[in-house]
Amino acid sequence: MKPDAPRADARLLIGFHAVLARVRAEPAAVLEIFLDETRQDGRAKDLAAAAERAGVRLIRVPAKRLDGFAGGGRHQGVVARVAGRPATQDLDALLDATEGAPLLLLLDGVTDPHNLGACLRVANAAGATAVVAPRDRSAGLSPVVSKVASGAAEITPYVMVTNLARTMEELKERNIWVVGADESAKQDLYAADLPQAVAWVLGAEGEGMRRLTRERCDLLVRIPMLGQVESLNVSVAAGVCLFESVRRRGLR
Repeated sequence: MKPDAPRADARLLIGFHAVLARVRAEPAAVLEIFLDETRQDGRAKDLAAAAERAGVRLIRVPAKRLDGFAGGGRHQGVVARVAGRPATQDLDALLDATEGAPLLLLLDGVTDPHNLGACLRVANAAGATAVVAPRDRSAGLSPVVSKVASGAAEITPYVMVTNLARTMEELKERNIWVVGADESAKQDLYAADLPQAVAWVLGAEGEGMRRLTRERCDLLVRIPMLGQVESLNVSVAAGVCLFESVRRRGLR
């Protein structure tokens, strides 16, 4: 009997990191896993063992069926069908439940799924509270995002808001400083006076932040560039800014 293909309305995860992270973090949300029937290596065995412990159905299938499920994405031999997450998360509830000073990453106009996945990965590494983006100018969670994020998309909250400028004002009311990274800013990142509660704002590579977003920032800083390149990929810039906050927290 052939396994059913994942339903069109189900969210798919591809790649071992993303699938295994979801099995470990939220096994009840993993409906089933499709694994390349030829994979008998350590990674495949580890995933199969984790699925068995979690009570998740695992189906061995030909690689060609995985190619069809993943829509051309590099699945590494594994695709999982998972319960969809709500399109909207409550940022206020998330912040209310946060212990200590929040550390947020706000993305303005990042529509490339590879960039979003990389940003989620670096945000998770820095212990960020959440990644926030406007609903109308952002990449949504997808199999590509989850794979690039290497499991971080299954752990780090990704909150899509209707109006980013209004969200920034609401963060200020919570005494969270909104700091934008802008290559034209006069103040150097490392010389700036930064509080512990920070929402870092970054725009899309090339375009940067929109004017309205830039004007809503409490402070604009630039990352000093010492070589010939004029800018960094948004995920690299996000890592520099987030880990500068992490470094300063460790010094206080």
